Amino acid sequence: MAQDLAFINEKIKEESVAIEQTLAEMAKVIVGQKELLERMMIALLASGHLLLEGVPGLAKTLAVKTLARVTDLNFKRIQFTPDLLPADLTGTMVFNPKTAEFSTRKGPIFTNLLLADEINRAPAKVQSALLEAMQELQVTIGEESHFMVMATQNPIEQEGTYPLPEAQVDRFLLKVRITYPQKSEEKEIVERMAGGMDIALKPVLGRAALARLQQAYQMVYIDERIKDYIISLVHATRFPQEAGIAKLKNLIQFGASPRASIYLTETSKALAFIRRRGYVTPEDVKTIGRDVLRHRIILSYEAEAEGLTSDDIISDVFNNVVVP
Repeated sequence: MAQDLAFINEKIKEESVAIEQTLAEMAKVIVGQKELLERMMIALLASGHLLLEGVPGLAKTLAVKTLARVTDLNFKRIQFTPDLLPADLTGTMVFNPKTAEFSTRKGPIFTNLLLADEINRAPAKVQSALLEAMQELQVTIGEESHFMVMATQNPIEQEGTYPLPEAQVDRFLLKVRITYPQKSEEKEIVERMAGGMDIALKPVLGRAALARLQQAYQMVYIDERIKDYIISLVHATRFPQEAGIAKLKNLIQFGASPRASIYLTETSKALAFIRRRGYVTPEDVKTIGRDVLRHRIILSYEAEAEGLTSDDIISDVFNNVVVP
């Protein structure tokens, strides 16, 4: 087993060089936000959808556009508004009077990387169309497209917004909260952007290389004890009293779904891969665990009344579930 792990480690170090190069290229535009860039690469490796939450002006849209530029993927952006229709997203059937036939006009959802800007402004019908496309990779006009969604939402404005239903939020691999930059980072942002600097980026990761990396990260070894640890963490969000955290029983309305266990396993492997390691550690699980779990734990009214957040619940779970 030691020999196998040594081989995997060497292979991972060799393959993950392209990830380092991609992150370095993105850092030419995005100042700081190392965690955000890492999470975007994890979503890309695991072919999952990413939800970015933060106040305006924190470069959420710019980060996604930069990712598209350095990976040479087809990229489209939709600004979600309350008057958006499902056809604006998926496309529709168009009648051609010359041929007296209908033809399919594909919408912007038919792409590799879709930025759904301010997704919580979309009405329910559009959210339903997006949910089908995210989960089934198909739309009701009969066409198929393999793509990933990177969505943003603004947490401070509630007027004219439609909170995403739990069923749709659960389709996102990760939910990343973006915070304000440090003083030194903000000064660098001003120096780069205030003068209208046009930073030239080059595609570092082509589609063929990305497909190879999506296969390569699956080589990362995850021990049975780590798998049991992941299951224990997720189980503790559903039945905290069984994990010795009885105080959380009345604070959680619904715990994380089985999708959380699957995604936590995959993202832990992807994180280890990005950090050029051929095996998953409990620290990997904890590092990525918040982003996997925070949108899958539904708090009770009692928890909201106490001003608690899902991150507070996750901290208690991490602190009480025994680490292997």
